[in-house]
Amino acid sequence: MFEFPKNFAWGAATSGPQSEGNFKKKHQNVFDYWYAKDPKAFYAGVGPDTASNFYNDYREDIPLMRQAGIKVLRTSIQWSRLIADFEKCSVDEEAVAFYNDMIDTLLENGITPYLNLCHFDMPVELQHKYGGFESKHVTDLFAGYAKRCFELFGDRVDHWFTFNEPKVILDGGYLYQFHYPLKVDGPLAVQVAYNLNLASAKAIAEFRKLYGNDGTKKIGTILNLTPAYAASESKADQAAAEFAELWANKMFLDPAVLGEFPSKLVEILEKDGVLWEATPEELALIKQDTVDLLGINFYHPFRVKAPEISAKSLQDWMPDIYFDNYEMPGRVMNVDKGWEIYPEALYDIALNIRDNYHNIEWFVSENGMGVSREERFMDEHGMVCDDYRIEFLKEHLRALHRGITAGSNCHGYFVWTGIDCWSWQNAYRNRYGLIRDEIHTQTKTLKKSGYWFAKVSAQNGFE
Repeated sequence: MFEFPKNFAWGAATSGPQSEGNFKKKHQNVFDYWYAKDPKAFYAGVGPDTASNFYNDYREDIPLMRQAGIKVLRTSIQWSRLIADFEKCSVDEEAVAFYNDMIDTLLENGITPYLNLCHFDMPVELQHKYGGFESKHVTDLFAGYAKRCFELFGDRVDHWFTFNEPKVILDGGYLYQFHYPLKVDGPLAVQVAYNLNLASAKAIAEFRKLYGNDGTKKIGTILNLTPAYAASESKADQAAAEFAELWANKMFLDPAVLGEFPSKLVEILEKDGVLWEATPEELALIKQDTVDLLGINFYHPFRVKAPEISAKSLQDWMPDIYFDNYEMPGRVMNVDKGWEIYPEALYDIALNIRDNYHNIEWFVSENGMGVSREERFMDEHGMVCDDYRIEFLKEHLRALHRGITAGSNCHGYFVWTGIDCWSWQNAYRNRYGLIRDEIHTQTKTLKKSGYWFAKVSAQNGFE
């Protein structure tokens, strides 16, 4: 029996823009705008208008999630839904009523809410007017929005998170063109990375003003982490992995927990002439306002090798001038998603946090397997028999259990996701849920994995 610590949090994660739909929103976020402008950019032309209809169905959806053993739900507030005037930080009362009732419904069903403030859903008005997080002014607006959330909902919500996967904001919007604003600008991405860390610290500062630092209420951030694995022991491959680790993991992890950026990364960016613009006052704020806990999203390893072209070549600056991606021969794959399956990385993450980050409290905030055409696996009763997902979750939980046994301070495991949700450009091509959503009828039913997870949650472990 793999038993987990007492009060271990068995949960699921989703986000406002991926579950709620656009119902009664007064403002667009960047994905609402992009879909309205170019629906063909999205799989099967399916955008975020309806998503999984959580805005209308939450009173029915939440008991269904509880049936699947979900005791904690991490979701996000939509900045573009809650705030009526971004400069004044006034609120939309209809949105306040929705979030209040959603939180109350969670609590009535014995589900603890973990609320995130930004899940890739920058209000498009702020993107177009200021460049989104290209602007330090927007970091102030974000802190004001965070303060409003704390004031409105903090009487019932004890766990808050500033960002989900800030690195993906860089990758998608500023490097590799899979999120709006679809830019390719390495130096600008460096500044956005700094501003995201600054915005997080400013939001934490507002949290501290309201709640202090006594541990009764906690604030953190959610990072997609994995150790950077070198293709070989060669000096060149090891150097590539070192930079990849600095860029992909430590650029957000170190400021969040340790209060400062990695000196070697700063040195490289300064040498390359692309270091962010910062002030001593901002760096002092980042130093002071660190997180109480970490959410760690993990799906696949990050394998790299020495770049085929020297970083000294005449070329536009991008982080991957220092490394190339490496595909390990014989790897196990989720072929539908194109991601390697490597549970051992969760153990490595656990030890890294234990040894290098004060053994801070953390939890697996996302882990799951996206599979297409799941109707292939329906039984005669219409239930998806997703044994592949159960095995995926078991393998990762075994690796996590080893890390906890070794002393890592992990308090929970959250599946991505509870109910099949809309997934950015990929819409519903791959399904991740413990609960299936028939999107044309919004009929929701437990998959085999949902019944399995309920048992694991009830007995705090599995055989």
